[in-house]
Amino acid sequence: MFKRSNRIRGFIKNMDFWLLIFTLAAAIFGIIMISSAGGENGSRYVIVQSAALVVGIAGICLLMFLDYEYLSRISVYLSAAGLVLLILVLIPGIGKVQNGARSWFEFGPINLQPAEIAKIIFIIAFAKQLSDCGNRINEPKNILGLLLFALIPMVLILLQPDFGTGSVFAVILAAMLFAAGISWKYIVAGITALAAMCPIMWFFVLQDYQKNRIITVFNPESDPSGAGYHVLQSQQAVGSGRIFGSGLYKGSSQINNILPERHTDFIYSVVCEELGIIGAVLVIVLMCAIIIRCIYIGMNARNSLGRYMCVGVAAMLAFQTFENIGMCIGIFPVTGITLPFFSYGGSSLLTTMLAIGIVLSVKYKSRVINF
Repeated sequence: MFKRSNRIRGFIKNMDFWLLIFTLAAAIFGIIMISSAGGENGSRYVIVQSAALVVGIAGICLLMFLDYEYLSRISVYLSAAGLVLLILVLIPGIGKVQNGARSWFEFGPINLQPAEIAKIIFIIAFAKQLSDCGNRINEPKNILGLLLFALIPMVLILLQPDFGTGSVFAVILAAMLFAAGISWKYIVAGITALAAMCPIMWFFVLQDYQKNRIITVFNPESDPSGAGYHVLQSQQAVGSGRIFGSGLYKGSSQINNILPERHTDFIYSVVCEELGIIGAVLVIVLMCAIIIRCIYIGMNARNSLGRYMCVGVAAMLAFQTFENIGMCIGIFPVTGITLPFFSYGGSSLLTTMLAIGIVLSVKYKSRVINF
């Protein structure tokens, strides 16, 4: 009885209930909005998203009690599995093409996006690499090795092509390197190299539809029925919500079916339209609370490995939130990056929940529990 009492006290002491509450609140809020944005298919979307949430909660429970250091020890096998999935999805007949990218596996009614799983694996594996480097991170051979390690999955994702997810990988990479204490000379060199690559990307890598998405950020009226259509309809939905919105299930973009991908890429536009500024701010507050909590847990982790994992998760959530909201209000190009917890997608929600599970594991293991 005494040991059981100690276990309960240890669980309550080490469990981050705030992060768990914020996570569940965001996921449930997202399911409610998906049910409104989904129209005739809303029920099916809710079932899929709810199933992903249940599996995600189970994953959180598993990861929370599983030492994150164990995950780092098997990171080589996890990385190998992730690379195999990223290679298989590129093979015609195995990977499914959707929205111009071969990014999905299709198993009957279930679609799986391996790049989502690869993000979590990358955070775990790259944190292990950074931890192994320790204070020697700024040695040229170590920097080169870290960049090559990150480049392999990024190239496979860009080959799909999925530049949105590729950019998420780049931000996670930069944030984790910064947290590990990378020298400013490398940061300046990286920014310079990125600036030099922009013209090359524009003329030789980006396809016409991708260029049009960037151009329409500055002038969506230039092609209102083509590349600018998504942006204009999204801006109209956002602006029409005003303070209190039109009410759940009463958004004109849903009734008139004029906003494409409203349950996925543009779910934030639906929030603004139906719940107004109040709903829009609530989404931002929830996401900021989750991100800040991840950073706080990372700062108080028992070792650098846990800190790097938390920073990687926080960077992933922050960039996806920033980009998706910016895309919906028309200040960033349409990239297909989802809004964590809110956009429809079983793969996206499940992997995001698993990422939170890793952070909770770092928190749970931040103190040694005596039995």
